[in-house]
Amino acid sequence: MAQKPTLRQLKYLCALADERHFGHAANVCHVTQSTLSAGIQELETALGVALIERGYKSVLITAVGEAIVSRSRHILLEVEALVEEAASALEPFNRPIRLGVIPTVAPFLLPGALAAMRKDYPDFQLLIREDLSERLVNLLFQGDLDLLLMALPYPAGNATSHHLFDDPFLLACPRGHPLANIDELRTHHLKGQDLLLLEQGHCLRDHALEACKLQDSRVSLSFEATSLHTLVPMVANGIGVTLLPQIAIDNGILSGIDNIEIRPFRGKRVQRSVDLLWRKHSPREAEYLRLARYLTPEAQSAVT
Repeated sequence: MAQKPTLRQLKYLCALADERHFGHAANVCHVTQSTLSAGIQELETALGVALIERGYKSVLITAVGEAIVSRSRHILLEVEALVEEAASALEPFNRPIRLGVIPTVAPFLLPGALAAMRKDYPDFQLLIREDLSERLVNLLFQGDLDLLLMALPYPAGNATSHHLFDDPFLLACPRGHPLANIDELRTHHLKGQDLLLLEQGHCLRDHALEACKLQDSRVSLSFEATSLHTLVPMVANGIGVTLLPQIAIDNGILSGIDNIEIRPFRGKRVQRSVDLLWRKHSPREAEYLRLARYLTPEAQSAVT
């Protein structure tokens, strides 16, 4: 009797299809490269077909392999839903939730939320993965994450989203900067300014430019950083101006820095939307909505 594929083998195949590299796929699956390679070979033997073409520089998925990958993703998500279904019949937060969160939200929202949840649910485990939006969305639909804490708009496929709050952008500029003296500050005043932003790949960069109706070509991008904490001292030292989300300011990103002025924009609100996202029809939706109560600025204020 032919050996049936295992869930682990299917997961290895899907990871390889995503990464197109044995070493990278092994890292995603937290196994050695030899273990992943052996697992895929065993899967090919069990199915009796070649699923991949092994080359020197890249990995190609065969036509039948692509079909198997598609079906495997469905199987893995159904297994994840099965586990969630069983867990939903028990007490809330009886098993860990794997949360993906973007770097421009995590340090400003999670500490207070975790403190409050630890008080109300001392045994609850929230497993946190901080990463960029594109990677987090992929992990959600691969079944490697249960829930995302992200800023929208961002294409997230067929996910369910739950709005938490709007997060306004404010101008941060060196004290005495000409923009600090404008009574009715509007986004068009940023044109031609030395604007400091996060590097490509951070959704906050795109949200800030979109909210201000600006394009990269319309502003002078004098510096690009990997975190907001890097941008702030650059502004304080007169390198340029930047846009900071309200939650970052409320949670002390300017603590100990005196040479920065914060100015709100007038007219149309300049902001991003902070939301929770999960796979549609998840049996744990009630838990996610319960968790959402801890992830608002009002909840943070109650903790502090």
